[in-house]
Amino acid sequence: MKKSAPRTQTAAGRRPGANPRLFNTAQARAVKEEICAAGRKLWLRGLVDGAGGNISSRVGPNEVISTPTMLSKYELTPADLCMVDLEGNQIAGQRPRTSEVLLHLEIYKTVPEARAVVHCHPPHAGAYAITGRVPPNAVMSEFELFVGKMALSPYETPGTAAFAGTVLPYVRDHNTVLLANHGMVCWADSVTHAEWNAEVAENYCATLLLASQLGAPISTIPERKIEDLLAMKKRLGLPDERFSPARGKRSRRAEPQLPDSIAIPAASHKNGRGKGREIDFDDLVRIVTREVLKAIGRE
Repeated sequence: MKKSAPRTQTAAGRRPGANPRLFNTAQARAVKEEICAAGRKLWLRGLVDGAGGNISSRVGPNEVISTPTMLSKYELTPADLCMVDLEGNQIAGQRPRTSEVLLHLEIYKTVPEARAVVHCHPPHAGAYAITGRVPPNAVMSEFELFVGKMALSPYETPGTAAFAGTVLPYVRDHNTVLLANHGMVCWADSVTHAEWNAEVAENYCATLLLASQLGAPISTIPERKIEDLLAMKKRLGLPDERFSPARGKRSRRAEPQLPDSIAIPAASHKNGRGKGREIDFDDLVRIVTREVLKAIGRE
């Protein structure tokens, strides 16, 4: 039996302009079909499990169509979807909204370019998220172009406002963010493209983990070729923290990265709500020295 939807607040309690009628427009019907298709792809590729994960699309200035709570993404139909305003008040739909839509809404409010958000639980990307690591860059061109540098947000209880706020320091410069001890969230200009980002990130993490078992060094893309990819990325209007927002040029700041490593420590963000561990130069020297000694058999 379907659960009843959360009580909708009065118009005075919502942000101005929330329009429930948008839920039944031709545009909304197309978006609902796209969300259901993306949900099935996520399930078939093993990027969600049980009733996990959620998908949304912004269809108006204050209207977001979202997946409901407690429903497998494989089983989604357009009739199952709901609509909320940017404060999380449900304004249309029979099934209750997911509590994690608050995460989506913070992204929409922070990144005007975001028109869709996908949150999922991919196993290989999740392996990075539970070890406090992010994958290195300059290994595969598609990942470099469509995702690029990944960030890791600190852990908070899912479905809470605090959880939603953990991604705020990162989402302007990253379209894909790992969620510590939880999963991953992606945003894009459409539901399909956000789901693609999830696929690309998960495939990249899986490939790195497979390559690590071969016992051979992982080759990297030359710096001058990375510049070519970043130029393409800029033309596509995709975000990357290596672009300087102030000057529109690429930032040369690099994260510390061990030779042949498939996992690097996630950089902390001074404005973030979590307390990430910052790596200083002495720490990095000790880590690299230990790895070199291991490689030559002296430790």
